[in-house]
Amino acid sequence: MIGDVQGCDEALGRLLETVDFSPSRDTLYLLGDLVNRGPQSLDVLHRLMALESSVHCLLGNHDLHLLAVAHGVRKPHRSDTVADILAAPDRRVLLDWLRHRPMALYAHGWLMVHAGVLPQWDRNQTLALAGELESVLRSPDWTEFLHGMYGNQPDLWSDSLRGDERLRVIVNTLTRLRFCSAQGVMEFDAKDGADNAPHGFMPWFDVPGRRTAGVPVAFGHWSTVGAVQREDVLPLDTGCVWGGCLTAARMGDAPGSFELLSVRCAQARQPCKD
Repeated sequence: MIGDVQGCDEALGRLLETVDFSPSRDTLYLLGDLVNRGPQSLDVLHRLMALESSVHCLLGNHDLHLLAVAHGVRKPHRSDTVADILAAPDRRVLLDWLRHRPMALYAHGWLMVHAGVLPQWDRNQTLALAGELESVLRSPDWTEFLHGMYGNQPDLWSDSLRGDERLRVIVNTLTRLRFCSAQGVMEFDAKDGADNAPHGFMPWFDVPGRRTAGVPVAFGHWSTVGAVQREDVLPLDTGCVWGGCLTAARMGDAPGSFELLSVRCAQARQPCKD
């Protein structure tokens, strides 16, 4: 499993060499935010597409942002670095491949998401709701969803939600969640580490009674989360694009076991811990 690449293709290539990746023998799981902010987003997509069935990539918020920008739903941000994709001769193929990626996966004993899981959801519901969103993104009229995707409300899940509101809670949970309340109310402004939760909120994985407790969960998205000493929680965004490292977790035979391997990114300010 590999954390947020965000267009850092050179680091991704070195990480695959470090883990001795072989597409005929191994399987990669990337936890979303494949593109944007880094210098080589187009190269990342070409590399991953060429690996075909040996790679499974989740969608993150930056990947969805690219789809929205490409279809005129969002304006490019001044810090975006996806112009190479938008200008590519195979742009349509790239975007079509991207929108067919999953929103959550369960493999080798790990539940994999880009950002988080609400405390009300168990593993099966998380995968089922991710499947609802995947079906919409893969449908012929999928671009209609993009117009209703953005917004912070509703900030609380209910099984009675329908339409854009239901899909918005699902996408916000899977691609944006960091902090929520004990009742599952989501907070989207704070981006600091897990120890700096806003009043009344806590990291999503610390909510008492969380229904995925005991299920190993790997996630990206939160490069500032800090050290998480939990057997069932594995954050893998180590901030490559921000001057950190790109990290992979080699899954072991025992449920929840793993070995971490990292490479320095081009702009890294300090060595990575192997």
